[in-house]
Amino acid sequence: MRILTLPALLAGLMLLTACGPDNKTNSDQSASKTTASEQAATTETAAQAPGPSVEEQPPAGKLPDGVRPTAYRLDLNLDPRKDQFGGQVEIDIDIDEATDHIWMHGNNIDVADIKALVPGKDTPQDNKEVPAHYRQMLDSGVVRVDFAGGVPAGKITLRIKYSAPFDKNLAGLFKVEEKGDAYALAKSESIQARRFLPGFDEPGLKATYDISLTIPEGYKAISNGPETERVDAGDGMEKVTFAQTRPMPTYLLSLAVGPFDVVERPAIPANQYRKEPLPLRGFARKGRGKDMKYVLDKTPEMLRIFEEQLQRPYPFRKLDIIAAPQWPSGATELSAAITYREQRILVEGDEPAPGLRLALLGVHAHEIAHMWFGNLVTPPWWDDLWLKEGFATWGTPLALTIMEPDGGHDLNAAVRAISAMNLDSLASTRAIREPITDNNNIRNAYDAITYAKSLGVIHMVDQYFGADTFRPALGRYIEQFADGVADSPDFYKVIGDETNSPQLTETFRTFVEQKGVPLLSLTVDCSKDGDAKVRIKQQRYKPLGSPISETGQQWSIPFCMRSNSGDTQCEFLSDTQQEIAVSGGACPEWVMPNANGSGYYRFNMDQKHWDALLDQFENLTPTERLSLIDSAFAAFEAGELKPGTLLEVVRLSATSDKRQVVEAPLGYLAKYADHYVDDANAANWQAFLKKLYGKKVQSLADKSDSESKLLRSRLLGFLALEGKDKETRKQLQQQAEQFTGFGTERDSKALDSDLYESALTVAIQDSGKDFLEHLIQMRSELDDPLFDNASANAIGRVTDPSQLDTIHKLALSEGMGAREAFGLIQNALIEPDLQAKNWQWLQDNFAAVVAKIPEQWRRNTPRFAANFCDQQSLQQVQALFTQQQKLVPGYQRALSQTEEGINLCMAQKSKGQELVGSLK
Repeated sequence: MRILTLPALLAGLMLLTACGPDNKTNSDQSASKTTASEQAATTETAAQAPGPSVEEQPPAGKLPDGVRPTAYRLDLNLDPRKDQFGGQVEIDIDIDEATDHIWMHGNNIDVADIKALVPGKDTPQDNKEVPAHYRQMLDSGVVRVDFAGGVPAGKITLRIKYSAPFDKNLAGLFKVEEKGDAYALAKSESIQARRFLPGFDEPGLKATYDISLTIPEGYKAISNGPETERVDAGDGMEKVTFAQTRPMPTYLLSLAVGPFDVVERPAIPANQYRKEPLPLRGFARKGRGKDMKYVLDKTPEMLRIFEEQLQRPYPFRKLDIIAAPQWPSGATELSAAITYREQRILVEGDEPAPGLRLALLGVHAHEIAHMWFGNLVTPPWWDDLWLKEGFATWGTPLALTIMEPDGGHDLNAAVRAISAMNLDSLASTRAIREPITDNNNIRNAYDAITYAKSLGVIHMVDQYFGADTFRPALGRYIEQFADGVADSPDFYKVIGDETNSPQLTETFRTFVEQKGVPLLSLTVDCSKDGDAKVRIKQQRYKPLGSPISETGQQWSIPFCMRSNSGDTQCEFLSDTQQEIAVSGGACPEWVMPNANGSGYYRFNMDQKHWDALLDQFENLTPTERLSLIDSAFAAFEAGELKPGTLLEVVRLSATSDKRQVVEAPLGYLAKYADHYVDDANAANWQAFLKKLYGKKVQSLADKSDSESKLLRSRLLGFLALEGKDKETRKQLQQQAEQFTGFGTERDSKALDSDLYESALTVAIQDSGKDFLEHLIQMRSELDDPLFDNASANAIGRVTDPSQLDTIHKLALSEGMGAREAFGLIQNALIEPDLQAKNWQWLQDNFAAVVAKIPEQWRRNTPRFAANFCDQQSLQQVQALFTQQQKLVPGYQRALSQTEEGINLCMAQKSKGQELVGSLK
């Protein structure tokens, strides 16, 4: 298990071309055939291309208004045993004004024939066929379609016959082979539907879909609608037809074909909101259907809770849960066909390991929440991504807490919201809602700001204004925009109208539309007897070394504090400085500036009040302790908290009975261990960590509850990898050897999945050279997706220079999956002794690495350098991406955040060394 450093946390928090040659249309053809190679033949931007200057430039981002699809009829021949697929799509389109061309999407598609069908005035016989010409103009998949003689305003149908290759790197409609069987799956989000469907690939352009697939006989087929017909198509093929869908965007389109196991479950019963029973099925690759039991068992209750809380029915006619053999993200909320990377939801046996269980419940609840947030109501463009991802993230702990009131899901949500503040503390961060003008930057919005900061802001509003005020308004928002689109102004208006609270909408605006974390500096004024006041100054948080400039930034902050008076006092902070009279008037002995820990902000106080608050640590709620720990580390990294005070915070957290509180400092401590502990201080540092967490591990050994077991696993990994504790390392090494059968008979019970990565990493480093080859062999024999992923990460952590050639070849080999290759390379750049050699290999093989990893992750390649903390390495990173930028479109944000993270690490070095040195 890798405890992430600050730069790594920033990472976790997941080529324009010119106009091609103008292919001439033959007079006897309705369309010119445009091949994929011709479409992407050049690498200059359209703006730089030669040719008439009067030609309209292709849109790099959103398509022009005035052209809207209303319906798709898609008929594909889809055989995953082959290298290509093909067929025809008809798209009904509304056009506002007569035109000779339109803009749409298609990426690496070979169009054999394209024409427009223009309805006649009276009868179908009056319909007119208009020849058309299809050209891909940008590598991002922007297409221009020209019409011979033009088309009138009104309704037309665009008919396109086409083919395309199956992608082999988890993009668009891709194929994978597992255990000798081939599967095809469509990953449509965000702009990947254009790889297998010429169309209008934007979230706001919703339409209905009628889909037919011709597939190998006996194979299973999945799409968004229920299967309505299956007939023989000859030559060992069958044609499967699906019911028409509700209006939806292309990014939610599901296509999957293969020899899947199908697990039929009883229909989820009707209820007061949904009048019909809901068919429920699970799909997994051949032989793994039995491992769908756990997730399918949890689904009916989870769905019922969302329906009851939103008071709105599940919006689709069936629910399929698909465990994809390979998938580029953890999961995707494809309408009525939610698709997961199989290791996220497959469970061998009756009960998953605690960490896997928690992750499974979280991702499943998130995707089900999307059926309303995103699928039923869709943002019109990617700058409002938070309206689907933020609300699905917020809805997850709400549903899980109802399912499991004592499950700690509220604390997990608090941890996630706080984690966003690390990224939000950078000058190079972004606002939750920020303009996106280029297709290549869309995936950059899928970060901790969209997910975790949105969660924190929504939770803050919900807690301050009350569920009875906020949630009914949210239901009204869903009802008003069902089957349509809604942006942030739409959301603000509905929420404001329903609650009649301008302060509520102003809170959303100030937190959603500006970046940064508010810092509240508190001063307690007891100069007058019986008239104590707390003065609060708000400003943007800024760590040491930050280039953030003072701009007088302000938020509308729902602020609540409590003190020894026993009262919780709440006030709306909208000015730079405000005063709050202390309840009862007496001078408070202590003040907790974030009552219940629900505010998305950090706080700081003078030393006296820090000390007083720490004396009350055990009397604080768990979420208040989490807020205190975060604010203390933030104050230290801003140069405003003494090392001794921070160490006391760490000691107090280690004594907590809540897993999340104990774990809260671990990421910071890992960063300090990586960058600020030298040889002279290593023994003291390791002894400090052993004293803090060694006894905690021992106290958890005999406990059987999930939270205790999960905490023990995480602390064992931390002590072994960050604390370098010999005793813990020996224990994990032996368990890894027993589990893999290295030098002994294999014991499949020796490790649970929560310990896979940490134990295998220790064994890679301590069990000798032969263990690497043994582990590589085990990867080919053991059918366990969790093991496959964890072992790849562990292999990246080799510390023997003689093994580098082996792991480098493995990373780029056919035997390593695209996601696993990314993890191996990322982990290889963690180990300090081999960091330089691995970085040199990455530079020398950058093109091959980019080709290997998932396409939607390529923009994140600058984050490979997230663990650097020196000027020379920073310059090398900048040089690499100056040279190779065309290979990784959309890389700029990841690079700027990585650069800033390295600079902050260097700027804070003296503070970190002071902290470590204070342990002597």
